[in-house]
Amino acid sequence: MDRLRVERTPIPGLLVVRLPVHHDDRGWFKENWQREKMVALGLPDFGPVQNNMSFNATRGATRGIHTEPWDKFVSVAAGKVFAAWVDMRAGDSFGATFWTEIDEDVAVFVPRGVGNSYQALENGTVYAYLVNHHYVAGRAYPALNLADATAAIPWPIPLDSADVEISAKDRANPILADVTPMAPKKTLITGCHGQLGQALALLHPGATLVDLAELDLTDTAALAAWPWEDYDLVLNAAAYTAVDRAETPEGRVDAWAANATAPAALARIAAEHGITVVHYSSDYVFDGSPVAGGHREDAALSPLGVYGQTKAAGDLAVAGTPRHYILRTSWVIGDGPNFVRTMARLAADGASPTVVSDQIGRLTFTAELARASRHLVDTGAPYGTYNVTNSGTPRSWADYARRVFELTGHDPARVRAVTTEEYAADKHVSPRPLHSTLALDKLAGTGFVSTDADEALAAYLRG
Repeated sequence: MDRLRVERTPIPGLLVVRLPVHHDDRGWFKENWQREKMVALGLPDFGPVQNNMSFNATRGATRGIHTEPWDKFVSVAAGKVFAAWVDMRAGDSFGATFWTEIDEDVAVFVPRGVGNSYQALENGTVYAYLVNHHYVAGRAYPALNLADATAAIPWPIPLDSADVEISAKDRANPILADVTPMAPKKTLITGCHGQLGQALALLHPGATLVDLAELDLTDTAALAAWPWEDYDLVLNAAAYTAVDRAETPEGRVDAWAANATAPAALARIAAEHGITVVHYSSDYVFDGSPVAGGHREDAALSPLGVYGQTKAAGDLAVAGTPRHYILRTSWVIGDGPNFVRTMARLAADGASPTVVSDQIGRLTFTAELARASRHLVDTGAPYGTYNVTNSGTPRSWADYARRVFELTGHDPARVRAVTTEEYAADKHVSPRPLHSTLALDKLAGTGFVSTDADEALAAYLRG
């Protein structure tokens, strides 16, 4: 065979790889695992960390059906096997089967939760497999009896033959009806009590929800004790957002811990365990210089204050983990105290607020940010940084305040405009970027259709 091919099977995610093998009088040579070529053809970039070999002295040695919570890439280094797989994952495909022979020109990618087994068809068979997690001692995983009638695997050498050797442990494995399916890996949402965390939880039912009290991302011991092998997605909504307090000695320490140190620790863990991280950034990583069409994802970072500096540092740390989405956003509005609710309350109270009119950007409702997060993960969009805000015409804070007054039945003329410099006079505040509009082209290129900020504002106020 002179062409590398990847074929799908009836088991979702189980892929047969046809390998080019180069023969000569000495034997043969093959590229058993070639990351660049195989990933380009649809194999997951599963990040193997261990290579195991199983030597089978005689024809008829039979092993399985074993299910572990990691991915495998199986092949033979010598001889030939009849291999069979049974889907042991919870869901519609539970119990699905597939089998084939594997010799030097066949390999198979076996996803987490699919039971793996084989029977040696030749003496001296060497069965090899790459795995992307190390074995965890003391944990039990689903297994299935090799003779299960439901799976009905057609073993070439009958299991009751004198030529077949099966371990006592494998002979004692349960039938399919008695197997507890393997649950999928879990999603972790940090900062779950914040406005964004609450919105994310609505779109990820069943996720593990943690805040600082449940999991302190700056606590080395707490991180080491967490069962990261059970997770494949972390939505990191934890952040220090007290922008002005970040300029104080105490706030500076807290901001760096939450916005830079914690994401860096999370990035290291994600790289080690093959976890996808969704991390949330801010327009404050830019200095607010005017940019036609808005700041793009690849623009140079240029934060003005401590908050922006810590968020930029967190971005750089997370960008170093292989599977990451950094969602850069601005002017976030969700379920909790925020600018829109403050303006609505002031309008109802008969107040005439003073609001800055020279900071320009777009609102981002947490429902939009959560929806974009889910879209990027579910569609398998390329990893990287994406700007996420609601769409539409960029406006000033004063413009949005007037719109809130108007939508709640009050006179928008009661909102008095002021410059940022005037507002900050005699106050200890962080510098603000004046131009916070973020370009949304990259996100749109993934198929995501952003909701207009004015429409979202009206819907938010309707409740």
